[in-house]
Order: sequence, then C-alpha cells, then structure tokens
Amino acid sequence: MDIEIFPYRVLGSDTTEKILNELEDFDDVKRTVIHGPRFPNEDSLDPKYRERRVIQVKGNDITLKVKTGRIFVELTMESTIDKIEEICKKYIPFGFDINRSKTSYIRKEKTVSDNIKYGDMDLPDELIGMTDQYSKFDDNVSILRKDDLD
Repeated sequence: MDIEIFPYRVLGSDTTEKILNELEDFDDVKRTVIHGPRFPNEDSLDPKYRERRVIQVKGNDITLKVKTGRIFVELTMESTIDKIEEICKKYIPFGFDINRSKTSYIRKEKTVSDNIKYGDMDLPDELIGMTDQYSKFDDNVSILRKDDLD
C-alpha cells in the first residue's frame, strides 16, 4: 500500500532530512520517494536555492535535488500510518494531508520508460518506477538500503 504525505507548504532541507530519517526507522517502509520542483543545476545556483545541499539519511549522503512538495511512502502494514502521522505533526506545524486512498503512487511494474532507459536488463523491484527518461539514473535516485528477503 502507498500513502502520500502532502504538506501545505514546500519543506526545507532540514525538515526533509528529519522526516526521512524517522520514516526509514520503520521496518515496514519499503520505499520512500520525495517529489517536488527541481533545483537548478549547481552551475547556476542562486542564493535563493541554498536549500539544495547534501542531507544525511540513515548515515548516507544524499544530494537534495528537489524541493520537497510531496512524500510517497510504500508500506506493508496500514497500522504504521498513525505513527507516520505523529512524525508529520512533529515536523510539519503548518499542516499536511495524508492521502490513504489505497492508490498506488509508486509504480510497481516495469513501464515503457523503464524499458527505454534499461532495455531488457533485469531491473530489481526497488528500482521500478524510479526512472526519469530525461536524466541519468545515477543523478536522481539514491538507494539507502537493500532488503534481503531470501
């Protein structure tokens, strides 16, 4: 099941870092995706884009390349939503919505874009739906952990 955390305002990098670290503490969180407008390239970095920086999530350095407008979370248990709501109340004082419509926000099956990007390569499940056909994959996706379900 997927949920969408939709803050009423775009989140800063500090808030994004805190929320992602707490979300990654849950064992049943399979994937977390942040979505929002992209920051410009580092070459044309205006001082108003100072939020583009390296954040630490579970000990991994991740360059924040988008302003966080939405957070998509793939869960295995519905009971975790209440805990996620408490985290959001703690870090998002200006308000938020959690969409629990049981809609899939993160793709689960390989798409045409995935096929164009990777061809017939055997794409691991955690990478499905993480492609942007206009960019290099390594520039836009950071994998924090890989679960071994064997």
